[in-house]
Amino acid sequence: MDAFVESRYISCMLYKVIVASKNPVKVNATKLGFNQMFPNKSFKFAGLSTPSGVAEQPMSDTETYQGALNRAKNVKSTISDADFWVGIEGGVQPTEDGLMVFAWVVILSDSQIGKSRTSTFLLPPKVTALVESGIELGVANDMVFHKTDSKLAGGAVGSLTNGELGRTEYYVQPVLLALVPFLQPQLYTTS
Repeated sequence: MDAFVESRYISCMLYKVIVASKNPVKVNATKLGFNQMFPNKSFKFAGLSTPSGVAEQPMSDTETYQGALNRAKNVKSTISDADFWVGIEGGVQPTEDGLMVFAWVVILSDSQIGKSRTSTFLLPPKVTALVESGIELGVANDMVFHKTDSKLAGGAVGSLTNGELGRTEYYVQPVLLALVPFLQPQLYTTS
């Protein structure tokens, strides 16, 4: 029986969600997304640093998705006594105009998978040049905007929008969308 269907019968059930990162941005975006999508459910969240199995700076959509999936699977194999496991991976994709930035979110349960990607935005040439030279986006962003550990706060999206859109808020929407198969499980079952 699906965990959310069971909750109709057990109103005080507490669901355990493990985020495959200790980065407060990823943990907080997960908390906000789950609590917004399921306001009548109770969750306990924990973050655990987990390897992505891809480059520190994923350089394609495919590699970025694989990193999010790997994180979710790796944290699930490490902490199996949870209800949901969440992998979030940020990456870039070269285009004719420069590097596009985005992140993938993958959410697993014992019986379901949900996945979604953020919107994209174009990096400025200075940041692009640093990333293309092998520097991770968070470090490149810090160098250009004279910040420290920006990926633990607003990230590149926060720097580029003067704080109007932070990295946490940027990740909430794909968390919500990755939760759709859990909200509508009857539409996502395979026969």
